[in-house]
Amino acid sequence: MAAAVLVTVAALVLSGCSDVVQRGWLPGYSDQEVTDQTGRVVSLWVGSWIAALAVGAITWGLILWCVAVYRKRKDDDTLPVQLRYHVPLEVMYVILPIVMVGVLFYYTNRDTMALTDTSAEPDVNIQVIGKQWSWDFNYLDEDVYETGQHAQDIGSDESVLGEQVTLYLPVDERVEFTVDSRDVIHSFWVPAFLFKMDMIPGHTNTFQVTPTREGSYVGKCAELCGEEHSAMLFNVEVVSREEYDAHMQELRDQGQTGALGLEYSRQQDLNDVAEVED
Repeated sequence: MAAAVLVTVAALVLSGCSDVVQRGWLPGYSDQEVTDQTGRVVSLWVGSWIAALAVGAITWGLILWCVAVYRKRKDDDTLPVQLRYHVPLEVMYVILPIVMVGVLFYYTNRDTMALTDTSAEPDVNIQVIGKQWSWDFNYLDEDVYETGQHAQDIGSDESVLGEQVTLYLPVDERVEFTVDSRDVIHSFWVPAFLFKMDMIPGHTNTFQVTPTREGSYVGKCAELCGEEHSAMLFNVEVVSREEYDAHMQELRDQGQTGALGLEYSRQQDLNDVAEVED
């Protein structure tokens, strides 16, 4: 038994050295944070778990201690005292939870305000439009757009699913996202960014983030939005400014200039789909 306990403790201690465990099993990389905010999210997440485990350990310990110390002994037929007061203890277990919730609220509110702060001047402005079941990206500064193809005729044998559209972001530049929806509630989510923002019809949300690590990432809708919700995916490419400018020029060369609006009908892309099928 002692050996088993020792092995278990050693395994837990050694596992704590891994980057995955230190990040609380959140997505990320050991060489660099993906954005300027992922470190903040990881810190809040891990700190909350440490606090929760500490409270749990104390609670479990007190329960086991009471079970062991105040258990019924053999040949003990005396009924224990059924009513007893301990005012300091009662005050403690009323005040202590309030303090714990207050501390958790403070750090959560602090980090939430930082994650949603849009007071800084952005380097890049991008409008993201969610639609059943794909995405449109308006690169507002460059006056170009990228559009994803809708899923059409859902449930039929001839349903058409669009290819995953790709969002390009310049590394180490502050990007302000303006997120809107054309139809139902969606949620713009890049798991590696450790952040998501709801897209609500008739309401515009904004947030800012600075990608700090070049690479390819995946994005998805995090709000159940209909039958093809699981297929509402997109890619994210965090690239150098030179590659970003080159992609903007590609969109211009393809005639994708201007910005797509919020007017929406499920029939609006049927002609495009027919051209793709031809």
